[in-house]
Amino acid sequence: MFIIVDTREIVTAGYASAFEREGYASLELQPQELLDWLEITCAQDLSSVDAILLGECAERCGYVAPIRSRCPEAQIVALEDTASLDSTLELFSAGMDDVLKKPVHVREIIARVGAFRRRITSRNNSAGTGAIEVFFDGRDPMVGGDVMELPRRERRILEYLVKNKGRRVTKTQIFNAVYGVMNDGVDECVVESHISKLRKKLRKKLGFDAIESTRYIGYMLKDANATKQKVNDTRRPVQASQATAKALEAASDLRNSGKPFLSVVNA
Repeated sequence: MFIIVDTREIVTAGYASAFEREGYASLELQPQELLDWLEITCAQDLSSVDAILLGECAERCGYVAPIRSRCPEAQIVALEDTASLDSTLELFSAGMDDVLKKPVHVREIIARVGAFRRRITSRNNSAGTGAIEVFFDGRDPMVGGDVMELPRRERRILEYLVKNKGRRVTKTQIFNAVYGVMNDGVDECVVESHISKLRKKLRKKLGFDAIESTRYIGYMLKDANATKQKVNDTRRPVQASQATAKALEAASDLRNSGKPFLSVVNA
């Protein structure tokens, strides 16, 4: 998800519309709303933020530290109306990850953020999971060595699962990453439908179920060579009581002596 911050609503609305056309969720904020939003938003929702775009706003450099504190994995991008060497150097010195001069197409922003994400995930050894490789820039993933064409929502879900390799993510987290934190127009249950279709496609290509689903807990992407941990046999041998042992011993003596186990008295 992309957060767009600018004093001009026409700018935030324009970028939000462009991201929506490319299949990416976004949220428009006024500069005075950004810090409050960072404070009240839970960590799970903040983890779905790919980048925060800072356009025209006063004290823009002062937002870097709060963003880093609450969204450590999000890229911070400054959007400049007029670029100059001094302002660009100042923004980089303040901690910006990238500085772009407008007009800039959202596809370029997505590609730059995708390249940044690949570097981060590669450094964390999580750019892929065995036979699955994603690019975070709008390209379809490589699955089993071949390009797998996916609808935009399914591709975004797969990217989010790869990004969180080794961790379980909830349906709400996936929804926020794909549809946006404040999207009330779509029901969360749509995530289950997307994942069901994605699982079938991956299973057909890889020959195993790559997405592990646990009810009430969430989803996790598995490695191709991952094996399920076997559950040890926890049964303990049952020992007979002393009285039972004596009765069994007596019955054994009777069998060995040839006498009947039961006798009918006064038949």
